[in-house]
Amino acid sequence: MGSAAHKVITEERSPVVKSCDKEWLFIKVLVFCLFFFAIFYFYVDWFSDQSSNYASIKDSSNHSTSLKQPHPAKQPGIMFVQTSEELNPSALSMCAVESAARANPNKIVYYFMKGFNGNMSAYLDYQKKSILLLSSIKNVVVLPLNLVELFSNTRLAEWYEKVDSEAEIYWVHVLSDACRIALLWKFGGIYLDTDIISLKPMKFGNFICAQSENYANGAALGFSRNHSFTKMCIRDYVENYDGAAWGHQGPDLITRLLKQWCGTSHLDGFLNKECKGILYMSSNWFYPVPYNNWERYFVKGGWKKNNDDIKKEFSKTNGIHIWNFLSQFHTDPIKGSQSLLEYFFSEYCPSTYNSLQ
Repeated sequence: MGSAAHKVITEERSPVVKSCDKEWLFIKVLVFCLFFFAIFYFYVDWFSDQSSNYASIKDSSNHSTSLKQPHPAKQPGIMFVQTSEELNPSALSMCAVESAARANPNKIVYYFMKGFNGNMSAYLDYQKKSILLLSSIKNVVVLPLNLVELFSNTRLAEWYEKVDSEAEIYWVHVLSDACRIALLWKFGGIYLDTDIISLKPMKFGNFICAQSENYANGAALGFSRNHSFTKMCIRDYVENYDGAAWGHQGPDLITRLLKQWCGTSHLDGFLNKECKGILYMSSNWFYPVPYNNWERYFVKGGWKKNNDDIKKEFSKTNGIHIWNFLSQFHTDPIKGSQSLLEYFFSEYCPSTYNSLQ
């Protein structure tokens, strides 16, 4: 009886056991599949992140224009402009940018280059040698000079659209004249020509410097954003444009409008004084050696290692203007000349000086 009862119970439980086995098998398969898909998703997500990181690193190494960097629209600074297509600027231009950066470590120095598109990977090593040297200075930013963008929403846009650059005698120079007033109008800050070697720090403010008696120059300018004077300059530049007359769009424009601004024909009465919010600096600030004596910077033996004497002579000078329009054809080597120019290079732009042959 007991044996028979046991047999019946066993036979009755067998289907239940089989059902449980099937359920456990299903659960095991389900858990395995979930685990597999979890691992698969993890690796896909990880690979996607790594690919994205690699792309970011690649863009960074190529100095992509999409990378965020300082811009005068948000952080005003000291601005230089190169309106030629040259990618490797002259030693003097390099020295100008480097010296400004060294003398003003707390300001950003912007170098706008017409021939630079903003993407370093687009150029061969020899083409970008100078840009890399300047970019190695922590407060120097090299930017493309986009003329359409710069002149947009100003009257200079209509001038730029109509002017025939190939017919212009002094195109590089008049274009530079337009760029400086547009940059100061839009962004504010300080503008310097690429033939000015900075000796001392500069403060932001509205200033113009005298070149000679009763005559101003625009090689060194400082203005706040959207200043009325730079707006006047833009209007006069367009309405009275004469590209064939040397200086008409540059120092002549600055001089005639400053006289108009101050209501005087005798600017020297305002030397080192403010005239309606604009400081009119005396010539020693940026033009200690007049243009008709530009060769003094290049005289061999003019240095003679007399550093103290030179520093004393230029003690009230913020920057020296080398008058590149006149001196650009001077081809004698700077290094080893023992000239005043060699002294200024060695003292205020040592990286550029060390790169000289």
